[in-house]
Amino acid sequence: MPVHFTFEVHTPYRPFFSGRVESISLMLSDGEIGVYAGHSPFSAPALSCILRIKDDKGELRHAFITDGILEVKEHKTVLMVDTAEWPEEIDRERAMASRKKAEENLEIALLKFETDKANSKIRRAEIRLKTSELRKQGSPR
Repeated sequence: MPVHFTFEVHTPYRPFFSGRVESISLMLSDGEIGVYAGHSPFSAPALSCILRIKDDKGELRHAFITDGILEVKEHKTVLMVDTAEWPEEIDRERAMASRKKAEENLEIALLKFETDKANSKIRRAEIRLKTSELRKQGSPR
């Protein structure tokens, strides 16, 4: 059984990552999943989270991703998301401002879709901030 597999992350704006990896882990709608070489094929919605990529050299890399689709195929795994950022690409000031604005919107929200939207923005901002911290802790890119 192979030890590595090809993994790609695409956004509408750029190919974010492409390479041989040992494993990946991310959040799906029913919980966190780890994908390794030889995983059974499937497709599922991915949630905004910290994507963990263990490359073919055994180094762990982290990235912030937004909602998307994960497709595990026999020889390749592809993740398509709206946004993907390495920790060093994250603008912390912008993330904090986004969280603050979403918290203000949550306070005045009257309808469920307004509270859901505000909570989603708060969650994304918090994940972005946590991802940016991983670089400061000496975690490899």
